[in-house]
Amino acid sequence: MPAYKAFLFDMNGTMVNDMHFHQRAWYQIIVNELGAPLTEDQLKLEMYGKNEELFDRVFGAGKFPEDQVKELSMRKEKQYQAEFLPHLRLIDGLDNFMADAQTRGTKMAIGTAAIRFNVDYVLDRLDIRGYFPVIIGPEDVKVSKPDPEVFLLGAEKLGVEPAACVVFEDSPKGIEAARRAGMKAVGISTYHTAEELANDALLFVVDDYTDPRLQDLF
Repeated sequence: MPAYKAFLFDMNGTMVNDMHFHQRAWYQIIVNELGAPLTEDQLKLEMYGKNEELFDRVFGAGKFPEDQVKELSMRKEKQYQAEFLPHLRLIDGLDNFMADAQTRGTKMAIGTAAIRFNVDYVLDRLDIRGYFPVIIGPEDVKVSKPDPEVFLLGAEKLGVEPAACVVFEDSPKGIEAARRAGMKAVGISTYHTAEELANDALLFVVDDYTDPRLQDLF
């Protein structure tokens, strides 16, 4: 396996194990409050990309005014943050893995659909912002994953060719975005099974960052 020059991380479910908290908060808004006829498993399939894209997929484009979508989304994020706070920690082994990458000169970036409000919540409370000179969020791209823009832009800003990057992702859409960007990916099985994450771009799937196979990426 070749040594890679850059690691691009998704955040939710990839750096912190929080996707079940996002799902619970969205279920309260989307199903209980707004009445979407979705089971939890059906909602899970819709939970990717920008918040406004989720509303469009579930209810149809333009069902709610932009201001209402923003208000509902922020209420959801505040509920998620309050419920997840007692559990906020890096996925096992990630602290050592990032320290190793920094020591070895491997560049790192974040490519996420999380709004800056949530990115700041994670990075600043865990004091890991210094690892990431490049952070690409939904405000930086026109279209969300599986479109590859988020990862291509991250690689460009790091000054690394896409083929020299590895993406770390917990979702099928994110791994497909890596494939379309011409990158390899490592799956993190916090929210989806290895079978759900299967993709030609996938190197392997890990439960956490203590997996010894990750050392082969350096």
